[in-house]
Amino acid sequence: MFDVAVIGAGVIGAAIARELSKYELDIVVLERENDVSVGTSKANSGIVHAGYDPEENTLMAKFSAKGNALFDDMCKELCVPFVRNGSLVVAFDDEQLAHIHALKQRGENNGVPGLEILSKEQLLEKETNINPAAKAALFAPSAGIIDPMLLTIALVENAVMNGVSCLLNFEVISIKKEGAAYQIMSPDNCVSAKYVINAAGVFADEVHNMIAPPAFAITPVRGQYFLLDKEEKGIVNATIFPCPTEKGKGMLIVPTVHGNVMLGPTYENLPDKEDLATTEEMLEQVSVGVKQLVPQISVWRNNIRTFAGLRAVAEMGDFIVQEAAGAPNFFDVAGIKSPGLSTAPAIALYVAALLEEKGVALHKKPSFDPNISRRLFSEMTEEEQSAKIKENPLYGRVICRCENITEGDIVDAIKAPIGATTLEGVKRRCRAGMGRCQSGFCGPKVQEILARELGRTLDEVMLEKNASYILTGRTK
Repeated sequence: MFDVAVIGAGVIGAAIARELSKYELDIVVLERENDVSVGTSKANSGIVHAGYDPEENTLMAKFSAKGNALFDDMCKELCVPFVRNGSLVVAFDDEQLAHIHALKQRGENNGVPGLEILSKEQLLEKETNINPAAKAALFAPSAGIIDPMLLTIALVENAVMNGVSCLLNFEVISIKKEGAAYQIMSPDNCVSAKYVINAAGVFADEVHNMIAPPAFAITPVRGQYFLLDKEEKGIVNATIFPCPTEKGKGMLIVPTVHGNVMLGPTYENLPDKEDLATTEEMLEQVSVGVKQLVPQISVWRNNIRTFAGLRAVAEMGDFIVQEAAGAPNFFDVAGIKSPGLSTAPAIALYVAALLEEKGVALHKKPSFDPNISRRLFSEMTEEEQSAKIKENPLYGRVICRCENITEGDIVDAIKAPIGATTLEGVKRRCRAGMGRCQSGFCGPKVQEILARELGRTLDEVMLEKNASYILTGRTK
């Protein structure tokens, strides 16, 4: 019997689990996939938004600026790279100029610090490659960029280090209330918990409907992206937005913490909650959109990867963070679309407060350790690298030449508290395969290392999700 079960190991479920791990509670995280950060938290813009965009008096507004302010300390504790590079919303005509002034006022009402309207001259001085047809821009210095996959993994790992259980391959198929506890069933397992947090992303409505009357529907909205080679590094410094529309924030140009540039996303309502296909038509929309902001950006020539992610959009437009009607002690944390990543630490604090209001005793755990020690070989000094190789020769063998990732880094990723078991799992943790060749050279060797460390045969090693086998047998 657990005190709390968190359904979903995306960034929201991960942040909640880590926050609750500070207390004397028995907690379990339940994830349908074979790894954490496989859904929306894997495929998004990686932006920590300032908080000027959400409508006032919404949960999105309430959590945005508060969540943003928590990132510095959280990322320092978790050894996750985070850069406050600022963001710019660019206006090209008088109507858009009026809109960015309205965004500035909204942001100030939401508690966003340091907002400023830049003139054309100030904008072009700050971002020399911006389209000179721009008239002005809203500058938000508190906006930042982060690796959302690494953040989610680090949150779960730190929670596990502090006593939280994490059950992967646990697809919730039914929930029922028996006495004071909920029985949460997967096809081959059952977990009991007094309190349940439903952070199931695009599936949150389906999980809710297992125990409570239908109250909301989640529409998956697909966004398609380009990832550009590091050759484009420096073409912009801040995150560049066009003026937003009713369909979202538009086609963005986002520098990443690793030196790449990301472009997108598109906006497509879908019936299928697992459709991650990319299409030429939508990617061309991205290309056209970003060139209106920075005409000289080399979209197709320097593209090394296209991908898609799904946003969980509830019909009411705002986040849902509340106890489910008709299901005492069952809490929905649903419809967490953008700026969900930015709000995750603030949502986690709010959920902890909701549990306390319901009678959960939040006694601080004296042994709680908020820190993770994590450094790639390439991030060490020459002296540290020499010492590391003497300690373990695997660090002297580079496997991924694009990102300079060693065999020691890969083994560390596999042996972590929630370790990698697939090629994509290794990539998310240490960037092996993230470079220009996208695993073309290092993929087979990473597969061999996974097989060796996990005690599997080569044809048992998967690319990512269950049954995504790479090899089917020998040809010779």
